[in-house]
Amino acid sequence: MTVKVSSIGLKGLEGYVVQVEVRISPGTESMVIVGLPDASVKESRERVIAALSHFAADLTDQKVVVNLSPAEQKKNGPLFDLAIAIAALKELNVIQSEIPLDTAFIGALSLDGTVQKAEGMLPALVSAAALGLKRVYFPHDPHIPVHMLENIECVVVQHIEEVVNHLEGQKSLSFSAAIPLSSPIHLASKMYLKDFCHVIGHEYPKRALEIAAAGEHNVLMSGPPGCGKSLLAETFPSIFPALTNKAQLEVFSLYQLAGEKRSNGQSIPFRHPHHSASSVAIIGGGSTPRPGEISLAHHGILFLDEMAEFAKKTLDMLRQPLETGTVTISRALSTVTYPSSFLLIGAMNPCPCGYLGSSRHYCTCTPKQIQAYQNRLSGPVYDRVDILLALKSVSLEQGTTNQETSSTVRKRVAKARELQYLRYGMDIPNSKVPFEVLAESSPLTNEQQRLLAKVASKHNWSNRVQIKIIRLARTISDLAGEKDITDSSLWEAFNLRRWSAPKKQSIARET
Repeated sequence: MTVKVSSIGLKGLEGYVVQVEVRISPGTESMVIVGLPDASVKESRERVIAALSHFAADLTDQKVVVNLSPAEQKKNGPLFDLAIAIAALKELNVIQSEIPLDTAFIGALSLDGTVQKAEGMLPALVSAAALGLKRVYFPHDPHIPVHMLENIECVVVQHIEEVVNHLEGQKSLSFSAAIPLSSPIHLASKMYLKDFCHVIGHEYPKRALEIAAAGEHNVLMSGPPGCGKSLLAETFPSIFPALTNKAQLEVFSLYQLAGEKRSNGQSIPFRHPHHSASSVAIIGGGSTPRPGEISLAHHGILFLDEMAEFAKKTLDMLRQPLETGTVTISRALSTVTYPSSFLLIGAMNPCPCGYLGSSRHYCTCTPKQIQAYQNRLSGPVYDRVDILLALKSVSLEQGTTNQETSSTVRKRVAKARELQYLRYGMDIPNSKVPFEVLAESSPLTNEQQRLLAKVASKHNWSNRVQIKIIRLARTISDLAGEKDITDSSLWEAFNLRRWSAPKKQSIARET
């Protein structure tokens, strides 16, 4: 007789049901695991046999065959240990009760039978709920927000004996009273160290960042050293609404797969890679593909400081993720797709010396050097940026009195987001909604269409840029509480897509 129990396998962030089949028959004493297991799965033989010894299970002169189905999917990691052991115990009649196929078992085993956490448990749990499983047994992990998992019964266990006893009808578990289902570490809102009220001046850039946050529009800032580009970017997360439970689970799952810790669940991710980072670090990869910075910035912000110093090849790799919100990594062993829906905010100097357009220093660069420096960002990358900001240095004498706090701005951003979600019937911002849906819900008037065509022709804007102008105008109207796209919002969108300081005039003046 063959016993089947369920577990969860992972292909990137996507989970699938693995049927663990165990058959024990007389023969040469051995344990064979088939179904494309990797080395860590094959090593579960010794762990499982040691755990079975706690039940006085006699495998002398017994051949144990374990099949992990579907056979065409490569299995990796020790997540299947518990499922293999439970199936073996059922085959040996240690477990008398029936084990439903909608019950999954996830976790690694130690030699003494303790159930231990393993990499990828959270995405496996999230997938279990999405795949329609009703109950899952897994070990305790303080970094898993159990209280956020819906539509599935979570049974936290410490030892394999507890799993057996629970399956046989015992309801009391060692972790049921000792471990709270909700951890305050995940519920606490992040106290941002930097606030919009700390930024001196820069009223126009702060207005632009408010629009960017409301509609998740990409931003590129250019200005001389010390003008406030990095400070504006670092205060940017403080005006974003808290993540939803679903978004938090996705972000936690990606961080687990990348082997990184994340303590503040409700705040959006803010990734700030150095310009010397490799393309694999930014995009993701490795022999077993892991998430890169763009996936760790999912539902959050990717800040590229000194953007022109990044390798041009790396910047061009951002083009597809910026459009699709996903990144597919293909390797010899596997091909995985990770979500990467992030808001890009870049900061760069206007020229190699950094002082083009500065009122305090002379630019020593030639027009050719300036053009070559600015061309480090290719046209397709520029095309995918919604807002272009040319910053100037401000005087400290202006002070920070009567400055709006991030909390005030965040309330307006949240209200604008609610209008977008209500209009589209799903949690999607203006920058990500399909253009057909946007055009149907917020069409431009004939006069507005003629104005857009005229301005686009003057500035040689591509169709993609014109669509981004419409998206920007829609967000500006949402912030103003307008039902339709207004003429004033369209003009403001035009200004946001143009550098506020004409480049050619600045070059001629400085040189």
